[in-house]
Amino acid sequence: MTKQTKYIIVSGGVISGIGKGIIASSTGLLLKTLGLTVTSIKIDPYLNIDAGTLSPLDHGEVFVLDDGGEVDLDLGNYERYLDVTLTRDNNITTGKIYREVIDKERRGDYLGKTVQVVPHITNAIQDWVERVGAMPTSDTGRTPDVCIVELGGTVGDIESAPFIEAMRQFQFRVGHDNFCLIHVSLVPVVGAVGEQKTKPTQASVRDLRGLGLSPDILACRSALPFEEGIREKLSMFCQVSPKQVFSVHDCESLYHVPILLREQGMIDVLTSRLKLNALSISKEIMLEGDTLWTQWREFARRRARDLDATTIAIVGKYTYLADSYISVVKGLEHAALNVKRKINIKWVEASDLEEKTMHKDPLKYHEAWQHLCAADGILVPGGFGERGVEGKVLAAKWAREHNVPYLGICLGMQVAVIEFARNVCGMTDAQSAEFREGCETPAIVFMPEIDRTTMGGTMRLGSRPTKFQDSEVARRSAIKKLYGSVDEVHERHRHRYEVNPEIVKELEGKGMQFVGRDAETGERMEILELDGHAYFVGVQYHPEYLTRPLNPSPPFLGLLLAASGQLEAYLAGEDLVDDAETKLKL
Repeated sequence: MTKQTKYIIVSGGVISGIGKGIIASSTGLLLKTLGLTVTSIKIDPYLNIDAGTLSPLDHGEVFVLDDGGEVDLDLGNYERYLDVTLTRDNNITTGKIYREVIDKERRGDYLGKTVQVVPHITNAIQDWVERVGAMPTSDTGRTPDVCIVELGGTVGDIESAPFIEAMRQFQFRVGHDNFCLIHVSLVPVVGAVGEQKTKPTQASVRDLRGLGLSPDILACRSALPFEEGIREKLSMFCQVSPKQVFSVHDCESLYHVPILLREQGMIDVLTSRLKLNALSISKEIMLEGDTLWTQWREFARRRARDLDATTIAIVGKYTYLADSYISVVKGLEHAALNVKRKINIKWVEASDLEEKTMHKDPLKYHEAWQHLCAADGILVPGGFGERGVEGKVLAAKWAREHNVPYLGICLGMQVAVIEFARNVCGMTDAQSAEFREGCETPAIVFMPEIDRTTMGGTMRLGSRPTKFQDSEVARRSAIKKLYGSVDEVHERHRHRYEVNPEIVKELEGKGMQFVGRDAETGERMEILELDGHAYFVGVQYHPEYLTRPLNPSPPFLGLLLAASGQLEAYLAGEDLVDDAETKLKL
């Protein structure tokens, strides 16, 4: 008999961006602490096939999966919280569903029937959820016990209607004991006296019921914990038990949300509602869950402690929306807390460092340089387009000349190469072909296999192997030691341009060592490290996509160790944490 996966649907009301992703991830984490195998699906109602062509300023970061899928940033939260490896199929969009149905219609699969939203679109949604919900997402290969499905958007949106209807039907397909609905809503604090209002949540639940779905759990977002009587009032008017109404108020950090939910009885409610006690879980797996919870609580405790601060300047072009770099921020947080430091991020808009800003807005120019110069370390993340590139080159130059720890990711590595070629190798007109297509000295070139005309899904995407060079320089490099002195690493990529292999010999002759190259051809530069520098590393891939709270990404770890003056001690094998009970996986 095939195992029946249980489904938890997370919907949202009142406003968008209310925190459905964090509540979905936190719920999944709590189930993992019971020893259950958990997977996740994110439904995005927009018509795009995927998130690959969306601007970070419009929709936040584009997250890349092992299989090359370009997806919503919430899938990054799922992977980080649940420590799973998802696929592009774990992100459903209206575009994907309609394309699948239309392709079937063109093949004649519907045998001449009129193709309609109900039942064809709704059936396609249900089939997709059921298929992906049963796919293993961990190294163990175990079929998931529970699938968390986050329904993007807000209840009542026109574009969400087919998905709401599909979930209404789905509850009967899988059965009452295998379907649970968590509705995330807002309890705003209004007026000078700060009174909490329940009417928006009542209206949202009424809309949801009108569409045929009744919430089993209410997760209410608010700035403050519930006032006296609020839980009972919501219970009465929303027809759920008081113990199924949760206050998800602002915490010290997002890592405290699972603790907050557990303290209010989330595990007991889910166990009762989904009959989780009937599932067979070995003692070994349950012990793994207990260990996970112990580690997570310690990680959250460190986040709340008054640790020494390390300041990192992030020099980018999308700094006005922090969600554009959410995985980079998480990578820094994870690394910092694993080495007992508090991260202090200074956002520096790259174009503010350029000379033209000095004439246009001197105050902004000097403020940007003040942040850069005062930082303990500098990080230049990936990006596209010419705006701000020269500012990033100047940031790399400052880090190199002043021995400031530096991590360049994707474009951040490429600008480090451009700066080094110009100012150390004498190639004064070195530039990237991305910004100057016919430049005389292209330090960065377009990869020959990439499609120049189609934008969506045509980059070098997904997990690719990088091989450390068999040389003395590579063997003694800090970045290889941070990776555990392995010969090969697998990291996720998202780029169209690469370092020009024709200038590599000259760069290495001046001290810029390419210690890691692609394992497929050996001709593509993947990791650079500068000789005689505290920590100057560039990577063509995106290490932020694989960072985990209890297992930080090595390039980020190296940056934080160097910026906090602990790198040499760490590489020498010294313990950074004295209390053995508080050591994380690091």
